[in-house]
Amino acid sequence: MRRRDGPSGGGKETVRSAGPEIEFKERCTQCAAVSWGLTDEGKYYCTSCHNVTEKSKEVLNTEAIPNTKIQAINRGLKRKRKLEKGWDWYVCEGFQYILYQQAEALKTLGVGPELKNEVLHNFWKRYLQKSKQAYCKNPVYTLRRKAMVLEDNLNHSDWASEPELLSDVNCPLFVESGGESQSGVHSEKPFPITKASQSETASICSGSLDGVEYSQRKEKGIVKMTVPRTLAFCYLSLLWQREAITLSDLLRFVEEGHIPYINAFQHFPEEMKLYGRDKGIFAIESWPDYEDIYNKVIEVATFLDLPRFPDITKECYFHPNILCMKYLMEVNLPDEMHSLTCQVVKMTGIGEVDFLTFDPIAKMAKTVKYDVQAVAVIVVVLKLLFLLDDHLEWSLSNLAEKHNEKNKEDKPWFDFRKWYQVMKKTVDEKKQKWEEARAKYLWKSEKPLYHSSIDRSVVYKRREMVVSLQRQFSTLVDSIPTVGKKSPSSFQFNWIAEDTDQTCFHGHSLQGVLKKKGQSPITKNSLYWLSTQKFCKSYCKHVTTYEESNFSLSYQFILNLFSFLLRIKTSFLHEEVSLIEKKLFKKRYSKTKKKSSRSKKVRRR
Repeated sequence: MRRRDGPSGGGKETVRSAGPEIEFKERCTQCAAVSWGLTDEGKYYCTSCHNVTEKSKEVLNTEAIPNTKIQAINRGLKRKRKLEKGWDWYVCEGFQYILYQQAEALKTLGVGPELKNEVLHNFWKRYLQKSKQAYCKNPVYTLRRKAMVLEDNLNHSDWASEPELLSDVNCPLFVESGGESQSGVHSEKPFPITKASQSETASICSGSLDGVEYSQRKEKGIVKMTVPRTLAFCYLSLLWQREAITLSDLLRFVEEGHIPYINAFQHFPEEMKLYGRDKGIFAIESWPDYEDIYNKVIEVATFLDLPRFPDITKECYFHPNILCMKYLMEVNLPDEMHSLTCQVVKMTGIGEVDFLTFDPIAKMAKTVKYDVQAVAVIVVVLKLLFLLDDHLEWSLSNLAEKHNEKNKEDKPWFDFRKWYQVMKKTVDEKKQKWEEARAKYLWKSEKPLYHSSIDRSVVYKRREMVVSLQRQFSTLVDSIPTVGKKSPSSFQFNWIAEDTDQTCFHGHSLQGVLKKKGQSPITKNSLYWLSTQKFCKSYCKHVTTYEESNFSLSYQFILNLFSFLLRIKTSFLHEEVSLIEKKLFKKRYSKTKKKSSRSKKVRRR
């Protein structure tokens, strides 16, 4: 007894033994053999290559065929065979399903359920309204299919009901599925939709009804939904709820596979067929970039015309004092540095509520890069303590090393050189594993995309062949099966004092680099060099340029360390350090401006 995919790759054909007399004598289109059997459905299949044809023979009595066993195989709903192209669905429903899966993933990470049921749900509903896809007088419906929307449904303040889908058969939404019907999601005021026949709505260029038109749609003022923008929606929801997940954490969880992003379409229901133009809309072949998602966050929030977000206070996770403590622990620096970071935060004013709270309605709408800003504060404190000019930090390390050798029982002084050696080895190992994991990543999904419904059987057969070859190759090389992904964590490095292989510097003292002036400690180092002497002009996209050759090796190592930690570009962090210094050393920057203006006047004379 065999089971074989049909030509469309949809249902399963039940294959039984061939009878003694088969009248079908044509050659097989796959292997050119003339050896035919009959499936349970009465279709001819090649006994050589198992190719199932569309031609069939009605089997009146199966008992007349000797040595035949017929096994019933559950092929799911019968209507799947009638509608091999699946449900009628729109592109926005695909993105809605991705958002649903991402919200569920965040829920498993410990985020409160209200993020999915209330915040993200309302953001998405507002997007459908702003993009004229629902909840408006003239919704955008394509391919000769229009909805008749009653006046009762045009109430913009109707946020209590769930957002209705635009197709006949609904996919799961941002509500719990316990009390809902299996056919779709219950809504208080459903859209009355005029049904169209399958032949009218089916598109040979895409599985979705509006895939072709969506890919060509360029309407001014409308932000088109993309897979990267789903992460912008998720981060806006996290920021609104003030959850303990930064943007860098979110992107790292995506990279580690905890949040659906790459090949997220393979989680779609079987009835949502994807091919053709859908591939360009839903297929992603690159990792999300911090700067790109950050810009999309501002873009989406501005497009949605969102109100001022809840205040970021000192008790919130996004406050720099809390994040600085988190990253000090992450990179194995002394706990005493936290008091210095708090002083820098207070002197620069970046810990104020009005500065930290995101307000999309403001004229210059921009949200704070909370994680990058906290790391930049730590870099500034390290420069205040050790200068990082490739000279002073090593001389201070010599003093700390001599003190620790003479006073082994006392609290050890922080040794910058020893910390550098430990961190470099740890980060290099971590980075190598990260690069290897990226190199080995399989971009192709288990659920392949094909250009048209005609190519489906060919693509699925090729996919089966590739999977089979990979399985055989792994058996030949005796490769160890891949271990399941690790549980997600906010920390990438774990420093344990009892571990003999790693040195934990959390409890080390800064006494070697600080001195007391009255009751308050000050740094022994009285010098400081600015990371940026001159900022770019206003029309430039970047604050300043970063060239490694212009900076010390110690400064480069610190930037590379934190850049890898946050998965951002080194120049991006350098810009943030420069902005912190600009706030901290206002007088020095004002002096340089005066000097430059004087020199210009002299030249003019």
